[in-house]
Amino acid sequence: MKPPHLIFILIGLGINLISLTVNSSEYAYVTNEKDDDISVIDMSSLKVIKQIPVGQRPRGIIFNHDQSLAYICASDSDTIQILDLATEEIIGELPSGEDPETIALHPDGKTIYTSNEDDALLTVIDIESRTVKTQIDVGVEPEGLAVSPDGKIVVVTSETTNMVHWINTETYENFDNTLVAARPRSAIFSKDNKQLWVSSEIGGEVVVIDVNTRKIIKTFTFEINGIHNDRVQPVGVELSEDGKFAFVALGPANHVAVIDRETLTVEDYLLVGRRVWQLGFNHDQSLLLTTNGVSGDVSVIDVNKMKVTKSIKVGRYPWGVAIKDVQ
Repeated sequence: MKPPHLIFILIGLGINLISLTVNSSEYAYVTNEKDDDISVIDMSSLKVIKQIPVGQRPRGIIFNHDQSLAYICASDSDTIQILDLATEEIIGELPSGEDPETIALHPDGKTIYTSNEDDALLTVIDIESRTVKTQIDVGVEPEGLAVSPDGKIVVVTSETTNMVHWINTETYENFDNTLVAARPRSAIFSKDNKQLWVSSEIGGEVVVIDVNTRKIIKTFTFEINGIHNDRVQPVGVELSEDGKFAFVALGPANHVAVIDRETLTVEDYLLVGRRVWQLGFNHDQSLLLTTNGVSGDVSVIDVNKMKVTKSIKVGRYPWGVAIKDVQ
């Protein structure tokens, strides 16, 4: 028989272990354009636990590699703010040029790219020195950004020129352009570096581009019963790491399209909030969050069930979302 004091020690350890398990979670950070703040969602309870004030009209948000910092496009403040996620305070800024909207981090964690819509520029920023390395002329109204997994290419979509610009990250040469449908928005590389997926908001399309040839190999259009085609405006795109699915936010159509990447067919449409804009996976990709600008909420999609399970009220006009591990 174990001594009583040992039993209490074991029970105490057990309680601590249980506590650690319960408290281990993820937080989602949602930028609210109209409130100039970020809603923080505890992913274990799926509730907003706090609001963090930031710059004017926050939109794009990403983390550094160890998820200790968030970089936030404060568009109307004309800067990228650096948020310390431990203290929840703004600790600095990166020079972004005017009206930064989206940002992308190079795989080496040392360089950030941002698009400047008003100036038709791609700005390349050195994070450590907080200086602009260079600015690259691109098409009119640059918007979406993506860096290839191997770090060799950064692409930017230009909304008015209707092109994807392919830029060498070492030489900064714009070495090719791919014409796509009207108002291209988001771009994302597949994990294997072979494909680039691009959404065109006004064109109502998503295209798959072969990275080696920069040629379009597949075009998706979307038809939802009871919804006029003019309201189907693809914006955010996310690809599952297992290579099985693509998810597309369809804007005012208030749905997320589910695409089977093996058969290259649209499998389903999931009803979410009004004007669904951007998407973000949690760590194990069991959940997908959508930012719904007009309804001011976030929809939670259970990826295994392909079902919307919850709506979470956040701030006014949620735009971007990023999810981090919390211990």
